[in-house]
Amino acid sequence: MLHKLSGDPDCKNGSCPTLWAIEDTKDYIVQGYVVSDPDRLAQLNLPDGETAVLVPAAVLEEFFHADRG
Repeated sequence: MLHKLSGDPDCKNGSCPTLWAIEDTKDYIVQGYVVSDPDRLAQLNLPDGETAVLVPAAVLEEFFHADRG
């Protein structure tokens, strides 16, 4: 089961970059925009089976500034 941790505050359609936690694990899923720029992908040197996504800073800032008390 996934638990939404933070999302893009400028999202207008409900399906935007989001940070998710996977319940019962210590893993996360990051939903973002596919990185397709060949120069950026070459710099990342991704192995088979991996991909890269761009996530707006606001998504991570929301997560790190959230009150979890």
